[in-house]
Amino acid sequence: MASTYSFDIVSDFDHQELVNAIDQAEREIKARYDLKDTKTTIELGKDTIEINTNGPLALDAIHSVLHTKAAKRNLSLKIFEYGKVESASGSRVRQEVTLKRGLNAETAKQLSKLIRDEFKKVQASIQGDLVRVSAKDKDELQQVIQRLKQEDFPVALQFINYR
Repeated sequence: MASTYSFDIVSDFDHQELVNAIDQAEREIKARYDLKDTKTTIELGKDTIEINTNGPLALDAIHSVLHTKAAKRNLSLKIFEYGKVESASGSRVRQEVTLKRGLNAETAKQLSKLIRDEFKKVQASIQGDLVRVSAKDKDELQQVIQRLKQEDFPVALQFINYR
């Protein structure tokens, strides 16, 4: 009986954890002496976060607070793609942060090629914004996961549906 095992490689994040991280960041910004008078707003949209604050120095401090809170909630910092800083009314600045979700075609091809080149008994197929990896041996799949964790891809990778 030749059964095959598989798992999917995706790039996603827990939206609720992101909501919690932003909520904590807003609380810290209101409490910190260097940021509390900046009238900073952080608005979470469906695929973006909009930051509106006093100036570039405050924006850098907000980035570090956001990174700290996201990291504590096991969110990869690779989900944040910072747009250009625009000047808003007065001396204020605004920045839109795009939230990266899903594998783009180029990253999926990179993953698939790496798996094909290094693991001869493993098949990788691109299915939309995920890559399905299958093999006859579970140990091979474990080796693929360990190998992919060593690489530094531009997106956060998760391994789901392991069966």
